[in-house]
Amino acid sequence: MKIHSLHLLILISLVSLVSESYSQSRPRDLGIPFGVLPSGKLNAITDVEGLKVGHLTKIEGESIRTGVTAILPHGGNIFQEKVPAAIYVGNGFGKLAGVTQVQELGLVESPIILTNTLSVAAGIEGTVRYVLSQDGNESVQSVNAVVGETNDGFLNDIRGMHIRPEEVIQAIHSAESGAIEEGNVGAGTGTVCFGWKGGIGTSSRVLPHSLGGYTVGVLVQSNFGGNLQIAGIPVGEKLEKYPFRSAIEKADGSCMIVVATDAPLESRNLERLAKRAMMGLAKTGGIASNGSGDYVIAFSTAEKIRSKYNAESGSLENLQTIRNDDMSALFMAVIEATEEAIINSLFAAESMTGKEGRTVDALPKEKILEWIKK
Repeated sequence: MKIHSLHLLILISLVSLVSESYSQSRPRDLGIPFGVLPSGKLNAITDVEGLKVGHLTKIEGESIRTGVTAILPHGGNIFQEKVPAAIYVGNGFGKLAGVTQVQELGLVESPIILTNTLSVAAGIEGTVRYVLSQDGNESVQSVNAVVGETNDGFLNDIRGMHIRPEEVIQAIHSAESGAIEEGNVGAGTGTVCFGWKGGIGTSSRVLPHSLGGYTVGVLVQSNFGGNLQIAGIPVGEKLEKYPFRSAIEKADGSCMIVVATDAPLESRNLERLAKRAMMGLAKTGGIASNGSGDYVIAFSTAEKIRSKYNAESGSLENLQTIRNDDMSALFMAVIEATEEAIINSLFAAESMTGKEGRTVDALPKEKILEWIKK
């Protein structure tokens, strides 16, 4: 009897260790393939040199499950050194602030903020206050804050509008280069994806030197639906979680996708790059449903093509950028990185209980890995 108990204890311990290993390992470390291009050192958007990311995670009581994620294209004064940018709308059921000025001028002049739907106003105020407080911006009277969102109202008391402008500023100040925490953090704290716990995910690709050697990084806030596919396996069908399986299930939600590259691209080719990110979302089984706000914000960090705020009147901008013919490798890079970032968000996320006692389970990784090995 004691031997049996010992065997059972060992078995439970091994299962616990394996489960912990799965939860701490990223999909590619577990043998899941994602395309053919190599990732960067961190396999994160911060592989794009100079870029920084900060999270503020707010988990309080039984019903507050939300947060803020801040992406800084570079560590300097972004308003004074604006970066070329573009926004592509995959499906427009969302509240992306600042979109029209980016589309009109092709520039981003502030940190990019991700949060929940009803905290966009707080995101705008916090971002504007941060920009106005920076040295050199004392006479600035207009700031185009770029703030994206997804609706975390299933797990979070979204009507309570619990994010404050000061917390947005805190997320910006916390931004760092280096490894990025994924899953139930920042703007991904209360999100749901394909019926499982979603969150923040990130990935990167590096082109070979023969194709320019450029880096493409992606960060996602996954909160959408569809028929989950991983490495060609119809996971959604196997787990019986997919749209229209029954009349009460929905695929609505949203996905914010932020694409960064050090390739010198102007806004037109950045928009072309952003469009391909939606192909990466499609590879995971996302369908950009009627009620889904799917936006891609793409920008270039290349210093030589930044727009100087205090440039002399009449001066010409240096726009030595990549030719159209050399874009294809970057297209492949963003598709692969977007797909992997979304799956990374699911693998990193943990089960969560929130508003009204609702629970969203983490993706059953062990089952998926068994199918992939077969």
